[in-house]
Amino acid sequence: MNRSLGRFLNGLCRGAASIVLLGAAVSCNLLEGSPYDARVTGETDVNTRNIARIEHALSGKTSFRFAFISDTQRWYDETEAFVNHLNGRDDVDFVLHGGDVSDFGVTEEFLWQRDILGELRVPYVVLLGNHDVLGNGVRVYRRVFGEENFSFMAGDVKFICLNTNALEFDYSDPIPDFNFIKTQLNDENPIYRRTIYAMHVAPGDEQFNNNVADIFHYYVRSSRGILCALYGHGHAFVEADKFGDGILYYETPCIGKRFYLMFTVNEEGYTYEPVYF
Repeated sequence: MNRSLGRFLNGLCRGAASIVLLGAAVSCNLLEGSPYDARVTGETDVNTRNIARIEHALSGKTSFRFAFISDTQRWYDETEAFVNHLNGRDDVDFVLHGGDVSDFGVTEEFLWQRDILGELRVPYVVLLGNHDVLGNGVRVYRRVFGEENFSFMAGDVKFICLNTNALEFDYSDPIPDFNFIKTQLNDENPIYRRTIYAMHVAPGDEQFNNNVADIFHYYVRSSRGILCALYGHGHAFVEADKFGDGILYYETPCIGKRFYLMFTVNEEGYTYEPVYF
C-alpha cells in the first residue's frame, strides 16, 4: 500500500469514526479525540509569511514565473513528487495552490500537506477549496494558512485570491465577497498595474453562486490590467473564455495527474505551458 492510499484510508476511517462519535456523544469529553477538533501543531499562518517572501523577492521586477497546482487532497505521494520536481528547477519564483489540500476537512490532512509543501525551496500560498470546508476545515485552514480571501503583489501584478465555495456555506455568507474585491480594486498603490484572479471554483460550476456570476464578471473585467483567472476543482485542464470577452480562465488538474501549469508573466503579458512530472 502506498503512502497516499494509506493516508487517504486513515483519513476516511478517522472521519467515519468522528461521525459515529458525533451521533453517540452525550458530553464534550467524548469528542476530545476527534480528527475535526481543529487543534493545530507546527507552523501556522503560512500564507502571510510566504506572501512576505514573494513580495520582497519580486519587488520592482517586471517578469516572474509561478507554478499553479490544485487539489492535492488525497495524493500525498504525487505532491511529494511535485515538490521534488520543482526543487530541481531554478526558474520558478513561487507556487500557487488552488485549494483542496484536504479531502474530508480532517486536521491531519491539512498538516500532512503543509509539511510536504513546506519542503519547497520557493514560497507557496494555498486557497480554500470546497473539501477544505468540511467538518471544522475552515477553522483549521484559517489557523494553518490564514484568511480565505487574501491578495498579494508579485511585481506590478496583484493576485486576488478568493473563496468561491458558495454551496459549502449554504449561500449564507457573501461568497464571493464583493466588498473584499472592491477594496482590492480601489487599492491606490502606484505599483499595482495588473490583476490575476485565483479561486477554487469558477463561475458556471454548481459550487459557485451563479446568481451573482454577472456581477462577478463585471468586477473581473473592470480590474486594472486584467490578465487572466485561475481555478482548480474539476481535476482537469481547461482553458475557457467563460464570458466571451477575451478574459481566459485556466483550470489546472488535480496533482494526481502529475500535471501543473507554469505561467510566465512579463511586460508584454503572460504565457503558460502545461508541465508533466
